[in-house]
Amino acid sequence: MTETGQTEPQSGAGEIAAQLLREIRKVVIGQEAVVDQVLVGLIAAGHVLIEGLPGLGKTLLVRALAKAFGGQFQRIQFTPDLMPNDVVGHVIYDQGSGQFRIRRGPVFTNLLLADEINRAPAKTQSALLEVMQELQVTIEGKAMPVPAPFMVLATQNPIEHEGTYPLPEAQLDRFLLKILINYPQEASELELVTRVIAGQVGDRLDVSAVETLVQPEAIRGLQRTAARLELDQQVCEYAVRIARTTRDWPGVTIGAGPRGGLALIRCARGAALLDGRDHVTPDDVKAVALPALRHRIRIGPELELEGQTPDQVLGALLQQVEAPRR
Repeated sequence: MTETGQTEPQSGAGEIAAQLLREIRKVVIGQEAVVDQVLVGLIAAGHVLIEGLPGLGKTLLVRALAKAFGGQFQRIQFTPDLMPNDVVGHVIYDQGSGQFRIRRGPVFTNLLLADEINRAPAKTQSALLEVMQELQVTIEGKAMPVPAPFMVLATQNPIEHEGTYPLPEAQLDRFLLKILINYPQEASELELVTRVIAGQVGDRLDVSAVETLVQPEAIRGLQRTAARLELDQQVCEYAVRIARTTRDWPGVTIGAGPRGGLALIRCARGAALLDGRDHVTPDDVKAVALPALRHRIRIGPELELEGQTPDQVLGALLQQVEAPRR
């Protein structure tokens, strides 16, 4: 993200976003692109799916983000025996009062870490569908809104498939971004190890260095500001062309639906705000295209046999779709 030559967005929202970014990077070492994309997802009022091996800092990232804006944080470890009621809540009988009352589940929070979401069966995975889309939970016919802002950060392991339940297309489409987290560079890993062993017992996650800069309502302000950023019609048409081209691209069996174009615009606005600008450029759209679309397309077996990935396909596609000239 650039720090010079920027146009200040409304109400200093760009500076708030930049400060949040700096706070999170105090404790999350060597995952700059991942931190950027998660913050873009939050600013765009979306949910993110993070794919990566265990131990790469996913929980630390979510905890640091929650502390930076004073938000509530809950973690659910998804397992094969996890029930929908364990996620959203249920009705229990209170013997003391002799009445039934609603016991709210862990989804009533600002940031929900759904750890290894693909280890729970489809019925439990679908328990998140309503709350991700409608920002509310219905228990015994009563609709209850979750706190705002609300964001689901789900994780899955790309290697271990035994005993897992792949997310269906409808569930994947609810995630604004699919973020890939890889091993850190050597220098970053050395810094991480040095910090952890500096007099600390064990390897507990430490977010004490992160300061609480704002309250949750300020995040809602960022989201409203991002939704109003200037968007030229040509940039909008560019995003739609990219999404539509995925449907006709050779070797792609399932292309991005209308949510793909919407995701590109929402994320591009979030990226522009994080970059300190009050308008969206074609480069913003291109910068978010991979995380916004990689989970919305499916490549055919012939491309898989060639060793190609959705990211490689999207990269080739972006080179072919002409961007607007400024």
